[in-house]
Amino acid sequence: MSRASSRRDFMKHTAGIASAVWVANSAQSFAQSKSANGQINFACIGVEGKGSSDSSDAGKHGKVVAICDVDGRRLDKAGERFDGAEKFLDYREMLKKLGDKIDAVTVSTPDHSHAPAAAMAMRMGKHCFCQKPLTWSVKEARVLRDLAKEKGVATQMGNQGTSENGLREAVEIMRAGLLGEVKEVHIWTNRPIWPQGTGRPKEEEKVPEGLAWDLFLGPAQYRPYNSAYHPFKWRGWLDFGTGALGDMACHTANTAVMGLDLFEPTWVEAESSGIVENETYPKNCKITFQFPERAKASGDGKWGAVKVYWYDGGNLPNQELVPGVKFQSSGSMVVGSEATFYSPNDYGAAYSIFKPGTSEKLDIKKPEQSLKRSPGHFKEFQVAIQGGEAAMSNFAYAGRLTETILLGNVALRAGKKVNWDASKLSTGDAELDKLLSREYREGWTL
Repeated sequence: MSRASSRRDFMKHTAGIASAVWVANSAQSFAQSKSANGQINFACIGVEGKGSSDSSDAGKHGKVVAICDVDGRRLDKAGERFDGAEKFLDYREMLKKLGDKIDAVTVSTPDHSHAPAAAMAMRMGKHCFCQKPLTWSVKEARVLRDLAKEKGVATQMGNQGTSENGLREAVEIMRAGLLGEVKEVHIWTNRPIWPQGTGRPKEEEKVPEGLAWDLFLGPAQYRPYNSAYHPFKWRGWLDFGTGALGDMACHTANTAVMGLDLFEPTWVEAESSGIVENETYPKNCKITFQFPERAKASGDGKWGAVKVYWYDGGNLPNQELVPGVKFQSSGSMVVGSEATFYSPNDYGAAYSIFKPGTSEKLDIKKPEQSLKRSPGHFKEFQVAIQGGEAAMSNFAYAGRLTETILLGNVALRAGKKVNWDASKLSTGDAELDKLLSREYREGWTL
């Protein structure tokens, strides 16, 4: 039996204890109640930006034995936090070299590298935490979702709002039908807060010392380095990021998606200031998702057809939906026949309920709790690794959420209405279907 298999077997034997942590809603570290042999060994791919907090979370819930980043300066800085962790520029080299020494990975890279890194780790039987959006493309989301199921590994996407008590309470309210028949949903964000809506730079700049530019490009086609792409500014570029929609909808739309089973629209259409030179996402847009009548996940009846509207770049819903209430720069709203749900919070965790078409707040009786409250976002991942209950934002859920949301980017790039058949993973148009994935550069695979 391999060392990796032995580690997984040990963690499964602790399932009863791990589940108890969920029930007790305890924040106590599970590591305190087990032997050193049960320690989770993490490898962290991407250690700056969000990767800084993700790797720190890994260190709090186990031991970070390896770190990887395409920027050697960032890598050395992170190395000061993780004594003894082996350092790598290339995650492929790291996973191949340290295979049986790693139990789980965190993936906190630019969007375009999420899927190949996560897929490689899961194929090796590693548990996987991956930042949002789960993937860069629609097809990648389906692949990771299927792969997680096939390999039976613990997974979690980094949309931490899922673990907020307020979000879970809001989901319970929606599922209980307290808003009445839902007519429409509105989601908006203050993004983009980075440059986009421009063409490709014509100049080639010197690659900064320590940056492995070829590794940053990963599966994307080669282009010369320019500071317009890195660091951080990559989000607005089609080759590297997923724009405002990909950055925030896995957060801001999460409550409504979970509460109303908003998966697999029949069509998506976008209005925007325009994709520029097939290089960057537009400065602003509005995207409409049409969802059909669909069965409730609870098995108790059906939801009616509903339109979901996404806004970014300063666009907002019609103020008359809740007159007198100033919309914050990011938020969500679910308009029902009996009540309107409004959240000024990216996570949907803070909210108010209004009488339809007014600013009169309703004091509704909250339904009986049906969702367990979280012991903490990353804690859920740790519990799942150790054989306990799956994290709520596991890839079975997060894959469907990401796949649905990224259809909005397909519509942006298509410039016309996009029909969708989730069962066939197809738009019904061979040319448009090319926008569901990408051809990886030589040396990179999914």
